[in-house]
Amino acid sequence: MGSGSSYTSKTIYLDVDGKMQKVLFSRHCSPCDIKELLCSSSNIPRNTAIMMVNPEGAFVSIDPTMPTNTPNSLYKVIALSTGQLGEKEDMFQNVISQVAEQFSRAFRINELKTELTNRLAMLEKRVELEGLKVVEIERCKNDLKKLRDEMTSRAGGRVNCPCKYNFSDEGMKLTPRRDVPSYPKYTLSQETIEALKKPTFDVWHWEHNEMLSCLEYMYHDLGVVKEFNMNPITLKRWLLGIQENYRSNPFHNFRHCFCVSQMMYGMIHLCNLQEKLTLTDLGILMTAAVCHDLDHPGYNNTYQINARTELAVRYNDISPLENHHCAVAFQILSLPECNIFANVDPEAFKQIRQAIITLILATDMARHGEILDSFKHKVDSFDFTNEEHVTCLKMVLIKCCDISNEVRPTEVAEPWVDCLLEEYFMQSDREKSEGLPVAAFMDREKVTKPTAQIGFIKFVLIPMFETVMNLFPQIEEIMVQPLRDSRDHYEELKQIDDAMTEAQKKKTENMSLRGKKK
Repeated sequence: MGSGSSYTSKTIYLDVDGKMQKVLFSRHCSPCDIKELLCSSSNIPRNTAIMMVNPEGAFVSIDPTMPTNTPNSLYKVIALSTGQLGEKEDMFQNVISQVAEQFSRAFRINELKTELTNRLAMLEKRVELEGLKVVEIERCKNDLKKLRDEMTSRAGGRVNCPCKYNFSDEGMKLTPRRDVPSYPKYTLSQETIEALKKPTFDVWHWEHNEMLSCLEYMYHDLGVVKEFNMNPITLKRWLLGIQENYRSNPFHNFRHCFCVSQMMYGMIHLCNLQEKLTLTDLGILMTAAVCHDLDHPGYNNTYQINARTELAVRYNDISPLENHHCAVAFQILSLPECNIFANVDPEAFKQIRQAIITLILATDMARHGEILDSFKHKVDSFDFTNEEHVTCLKMVLIKCCDISNEVRPTEVAEPWVDCLLEEYFMQSDREKSEGLPVAAFMDREKVTKPTAQIGFIKFVLIPMFETVMNLFPQIEEIMVQPLRDSRDHYEELKQIDDAMTEAQKKKTENMSLRGKKK
């Protein structure tokens, strides 16, 4: 893991308009990150081409290996004019054009044109941002070579079945972000900030970029960014990497990830967990919620095991999906540009990693009874200083958030039922076509909304949330009562459905009798 190494900081001192400015950065920052940091520290617009000189006027290389200085020997950051850049930019553009032309001749695969265009655009931007050093051209050439090798090897990528995995590094969907993330920075209104803390938050009104900004805000608001000394730009890159590794399933998609994370943020505030848990615990809860369904294929563990997919074989039929979600999460974190824990002590990171894995594995519903029973035995004498008690609480919290849709208002919750049933029906149709066992609750010919929801709410949701209510009585009105109302709502719908079915049955019988009399 990239986080297993030692991460130390480096300090330089700048002369900014006659005043000393102290700049601190990780030795493992990219030159791009350092330049943006220098621009911000020197009141120079972002993405401006800059150079740095020492008191004698000599140029100082802007990269993690630059020599440190002292407050008595200040460096100065200078913005370069367009004229100074023009000639070099032309040279770089010519090189990129030639490389792109060679690439175009080498590949005639229509399916990869879009990806190739996007990657080349990213590389061109990188050359533009760091174009003062000719060495960057060589780096671009190396990246293009890697891209060529990757595209060549993708002939052996995933097969058509979206849940038959190929686990080669080249086949992974992970998308590292070397450039500064470009999603718009949204300024959240006070109304939105307050709404984010409540289970009533309407998750359907937000675009992906807005959800990314909300997640970013949650990390800052809880103090997690400061606690782990996260680079804010790395946090943005990590969130983008997370979004890109959720698939476009009807239910298990990035909006579901946001839904679970927002509910976790809401429960932290509602249960005053900031006063009862450590900031490290809060960071673990939020990160596990964000990562808990990464790269979900839309087909559950039962399908994986019965179909003997590569995923089930890899994890010996033991929580194959949840193990995969963990693996993808830490593959993203292993990318230096996405490692939000880069500045955490290696020993502390091991504990954080293990805690996140424990929580994501707890979301396997096959372990529901075991986890809830363990919590029930602790809740009456719960001790927030007992590590085992706290771990069990965190497992129950992520389970609550993962299946919490029915806590939300009906107009927010009900569309999720439609999404879940659509995903269920996709799986059961596939199981029928492959001759695999089909669960009744997933069979489109047997299940209805009321029958799908009533048992789940009565025997899974309400008992679990009522157990949590014993420790946090304040959730009864805001979380438990909506579950009871939802149960009543679906029971009424079932009565209507049963009455209509009975009426239709009698009508059919009457028509049959009339036919016999004739």
